Amino acid sequence: MSAVARFIPLFDRILVTRAVAASKSKGGIMLPESSQKKLNEGTVVSCGSGALDADGDVIPVSVAVGDKVLLPEYGGTKLNLDDEEYLLIRDSEILGKFVKVTSE
Repeated sequence: MSAVARFIPLFDRILVTRAVAASKSKGGIMLPESSQKKLNEGTVVSCGSGALDADGDVIPVSVAVGDKVLLPEYGGTKLNLDDEEYLLIRDSEILGKFVKVTSE
C-alpha cells in the first residue's frame, strides 16, 4: 500500500497534487524549465471529513476526490510522499472548482 493511500487528512484539510506545466510548446518545441510557470491548478487526492462548528457539528468539505481545483499562489504545506510532491491545504483556502460543462 502506498504512502498516499495510507495518508488521510484531518478535519477540513485536503491533499492535492499540482498540475504539471507543459514541457513542449504547441508547435512541439521543448521549453526550458526556467520558462515554465508553476500552475495553480491541482487534483484532489484525499479529503478530511470536515471542520467542526461551535456546536460540534461537522461541516463537510466542498470538494471530492478527483475534483480539479484552483489553488492560491502561496499557502498550504508541501508533502513528499512516494517521491511525489503534494500540497496539504485547508478547504477554505481553495479558490474554486472546475466543472465539466456539457453542451445541450
